[in-house]
Amino acid sequence: MDQQPPGASGPPPPAEGPAVCYRHPDRETAVRCVRCDRPICPDCMVSASVGFQCPDCVRQGSGTGHGASAARPRTLAGGVVAADPRLITKILLGINIAVFVAVAVNTALIDDLELLGRASFSYGGPVEGVAEGQWYRLVTAMFLHQAVLHMAFNMLGLWWLGGPLEAVLGRVRYLALYLLSGLAGSALTYWLAEPNQPSLGASGAVFGLLGATIVLMRRLNYDMRPVFMILALNLVITFNPWGGIAWQAHVGGLVAGILIGVAMMHAPRERRDLVQFGTCAVVLVATILIVVARTAALS
Repeated sequence: MDQQPPGASGPPPPAEGPAVCYRHPDRETAVRCVRCDRPICPDCMVSASVGFQCPDCVRQGSGTGHGASAARPRTLAGGVVAADPRLITKILLGINIAVFVAVAVNTALIDDLELLGRASFSYGGPVEGVAEGQWYRLVTAMFLHQAVLHMAFNMLGLWWLGGPLEAVLGRVRYLALYLLSGLAGSALTYWLAEPNQPSLGASGAVFGLLGATIVLMRRLNYDMRPVFMILALNLVITFNPWGGIAWQAHVGGLVAGILIGVAMMHAPRERRDLVQFGTCAVVLVATILIVVARTAALS
C-alpha cells in the first residue's frame, strides 16, 4: 500500500468517486466554487459574477472593516443569502399544521375554508362558493387538510423540496413560487372540476415545488432520472382510476412551478428581476383570468 514519505505534510489524496459538498458530505454535487474549487451543493451556492462561490470565500472576499463591500451575497437565482435558508419553509409548515389542528378541533371550518365552486349543501345547510364571491377559498384551501396521510405526504414534500429551493431562490422568490403554484392549482380546479365538488390540500403548491426542482436539477446538470421517477410516480397516483384526487390542482401547480422555475433559474443577470417577477405577474394574471371567466360561466 502506498504511504506518504517521511516528513510529508497534508492528507493523502482523496479516493476517486462522486464529489460531495465540503459543508454537507451527504450531498453529491457537480458544482464547484470558482475561487477555491471546493464542491458545493445548492444550499451553499452564492451567485458570483462568473459561476458560484462557497460561503467561506464570500466572507473572505467581503471583509468586515469599513472598506468591506456593501453588496450582499446572492443565491443562484439572485436572492439574498439568509442565515436560516429554511425559514419560509418552516413558517409554511407551521401554518399548515396550525390549520390542521384547528380543523381537528372544529370540523365546521372545512365548510368555510375548502375550495368550492358554487353554492352547495353541507352539514350545517347551504354553503356559498367562489362563484358567490368567496374568492378567499382559492387561497385557504391551499393550507387545509383533513386526513392525516394527506397532510403527512404534503408536508414531507414541502420539507424535502422546499428547503433546497428556498436556499437557491431566496425567501421572496421562493414564497412567490409556492403561493402562485398553489393558486394556479386552485384556479385550474375551479375551472375544470364539478362546481359542487369540494377540494382542499397543499398538493398544488407542492407540485409547483417539484416542477421548479426539475428545472433546478437540469440547470445544475444533475442526474435527472431520480426526479423523473418521482414525477412519474406522482402522476400515476394523480391519475389513478379510483379517483378521489384533484388532478387539476396537481397539473396547475406543476405547470406554474415549471414556468416560474425556468424564469428564476435562467433569467439573464442584467434583466433578472424583470424576467423573474414579470413571469410571476404573468402567471398571476392568467390565474385571475381563469377565475373570472369561470365565475362568469357559473353565474
